[in-house]
Amino acid sequence: QSFTLFQTFLQKKDLVKLETIDVEFKMSTAIITTDVVNDLSKQSVGPQVPTAFDEIKTNFKADEDFRVYNEDESPQRVVDHYKDMRLHHTVAFYKKMEKKYDFTNGAYRKLMTIEEAFEVLEDYVDASDPDLDLPNKLHLLQTAEGIRKAGHPDWMQLVGLLHDMGKIMFLWGTAEDGQDGHDAKKNKQFALGGDTWVLGCQIPDVVVFPEFNKLNPDMSDERYNHMYGCYEPNCGLDNLMFAWGHDEYMYRMLVANNCTIPREGLDMVRYHSAYPMHDKGAYKHLLKAEDEERMEWIQVFNKFDLYTKDEENDIREDFIDDLWPYYRGLLEKYNLGEKLKW
Repeated sequence: QSFTLFQTFLQKKDLVKLETIDVEFKMSTAIITTDVVNDLSKQSVGPQVPTAFDEIKTNFKADEDFRVYNEDESPQRVVDHYKDMRLHHTVAFYKKMEKKYDFTNGAYRKLMTIEEAFEVLEDYVDASDPDLDLPNKLHLLQTAEGIRKAGHPDWMQLVGLLHDMGKIMFLWGTAEDGQDGHDAKKNKQFALGGDTWVLGCQIPDVVVFPEFNKLNPDMSDERYNHMYGCYEPNCGLDNLMFAWGHDEYMYRMLVANNCTIPREGLDMVRYHSAYPMHDKGAYKHLLKAEDEERMEWIQVFNKFDLYTKDEENDIREDFIDDLWPYYRGLLEKYNLGEKLKW
């Protein structure tokens, strides 16, 4: 029984599926004490999270030069994007988009493979991103390869490849809904990308461009413009509504297609844009104690999501011949290798 508990512990620590553990006990009894478990956890047998950003970066950009959000220094497209987000993202808008992108009872908008979806996103440039003006496909490849180079589990590498693909909603979007195209300079993208925040309660000042908070219609609604808003204290992460975008859509798409990426990976997809929460520590009054460990995994992922961005490291030409065969194998492993519901 002690060994079974220890095996479970190892599986949780590494977050990998262990098919077999080739260990033979020749002793009549085995006692695994807390001290032994704690000692082993310190000697982590899995890959280590890089502690220096230089281990992740492929460029010489200073840390403080990433994610610069202010009206004087940010590109105008970024300022306009976040102003639009604050103006339009409300509880009512969330429920509208949730209905539009429903996957219940087998509903979907189009059947495509991941490879076909990549072709659709070939020229998509994110209007909300001040750090990269190249197509989002390059960012996905850089993130996935950065995670792979660091030796993290293959499901996390796959998350790196997939995490922004929900921006494909532009295929069914309109200007009114902030989803009318892939051109960052011509089209509205306020419901496709950008930092998200929790809807239905007071918007914290730690969001980017907090000066736009007063423009949000829900901040004039007594149901939503206070600390808890429509939520109960410590209601838990999965009960919160975040500003609708590619994160929530892609999470729902993966679940609807019965993918087998573990919950830690699905959390990375669903919450990686929630910077006020995982980066600034907002909303602790709404989270459960067990949500803290989930935040740690999202924070690990976001180091790669941010610091692998590099306009000089264009690896798209390597995609089909060198990289795609590897990632195709991961897609098949995690039940995403066929035509999928989008």
